[in-house]
Amino acid sequence: MELDVVIDVVCPWCFVGKRQLDRAMAMRPGQISGVRWRPYQLSPDTPAEGVDRASYYAKKFGDSPQFQAAREHLKSLGPELGINWDFDSECRIANTLDAHRLIRWAMAPGVQSEVVDGLMRRYFEDCAFLGDADLLVEVAAEAGMDGALVRDLLADGSDADLVRQEVAQAQQLGIQGVPMFIFGGRAAVSGAQPAEVLAGAIDKLAAA
Repeated sequence: MELDVVIDVVCPWCFVGKRQLDRAMAMRPGQISGVRWRPYQLSPDTPAEGVDRASYYAKKFGDSPQFQAAREHLKSLGPELGINWDFDSECRIANTLDAHRLIRWAMAPGVQSEVVDGLMRRYFEDCAFLGDADLLVEVAAEAGMDGALVRDLLADGSDADLVRQEVAQAQQLGIQGVPMFIFGGRAAVSGAQPAEVLAGAIDKLAAA
């Protein structure tokens, strides 16, 4: 079966979900014939220069117990998923439109998963700014894409409207949070579920 995963690359739970999916697919080899990474923007109005992450989180979440508990839970998941979170260094949250354009272009050469992982590692582990074209080209090249072509596509605005349309379609389908896993176009699993839950969803659909 094919799998569509709706994400935003600055969502920490999407990084957890991606790594849990990697584990689930290793548990059920050959059951997923292809994964398509679909765009979502949690903050589509973020300016091109980005926003300071600490200020953004303080304004949105304050110092609530729920936010602190979620942060600690993410940290606890890091070691088992191979994620070295850096929540403390200075960091800017980018408008993720260009990152999603890159992920879209990575579909044809079959390296979407590598690009998604590369983007999330840069942001969550290195505090890199995902609005930087040089960084996006670097991630693309590391995944085996043509860096010069990616640079040209980024500069001329290619597929920006198509990505916005996909985000709008996800919202029209009622998706309000990510990650969202859509198995075979039939069943959806919401949130950064453990690998065992995702594997169970694969089993259930395979038996249907």
